[in-house]
Amino acid sequence: MKRIAIGVLFALCAFPILRAQQAVPEIPFDSVPNLFKLPPELNFGEDAGVALNSKGHIFVYTRSNSATGSAYGGAASQLLEFDQSGKFVREIGKGLYAWAFAHAVRVDKDDNIWAIDKGSDIILRFNPGR
Repeated sequence: MKRIAIGVLFALCAFPILRAQQAVPEIPFDSVPNLFKLPPELNFGEDAGVALNSKGHIFVYTRSNSATGSAYGGAASQLLEFDQSGKFVREIGKGLYAWAFAHAVRVDKDDNIWAIDKGSDIILRFNPGR
């Protein structure tokens, strides 16, 4: 009986080790170092979300404004838009009261930009091109 219990215990302990040795699938990607060209007055801090629209524009929802102030509170987050080449296009909702703690950003099929703010518990929709 002890041998069976020890055998079962060994199998349970060895299974995670054997499973961990499986090959990890490779994720194909192309690295583009220094893609984003930020204006001198902006920087990236904690990037909470990244999204892409149908034109290939990249939206980065960041907590970078906290580099010059509070990490949590009014206007601590920024939503930045870049074109396909990484050139800065604009900041969306600059100084918006709802920006408290960036959480996620998504773009829907109509290119509306949805920003979710965890600090203010608000979901905002921005129309494309505004």
